[in-house]
Amino acid sequence: MMCGAVSAAKLATAEMLQIVDEVKARLEEKENRKFPVFKTMEFKSQVVAGINYFIKVHVGEEEFIHMPVFQSLSHENKPLVLSTVRKSELLLTV
Repeated sequence: MMCGAVSAAKLATAEMLQIVDEVKARLEEKENRKFPVFKTMEFKSQVVAGINYFIKVHVGEEEFIHMPVFQSLSHENKPLVLSTVRKSELLLTV
């Protein structure tokens, strides 16, 4: 992957599940709600001065949250940063 380019969507990996678990409580606090379901569906990544992750999470019924999470370089030893989330619903086509 080229630095700065966003990757293609990938299915959740063990590492991604760990990242999502780490930011879940912050997301619930930000959204002022507990999610009945919290299943990581897929993610994209972008290498910058660290890694931007764009993560799609199923949070119940037909609702999804798109979470941008920044992971700094390992030697900086900084916590993950959760940015503003977007919400969407599964669109069903007949």
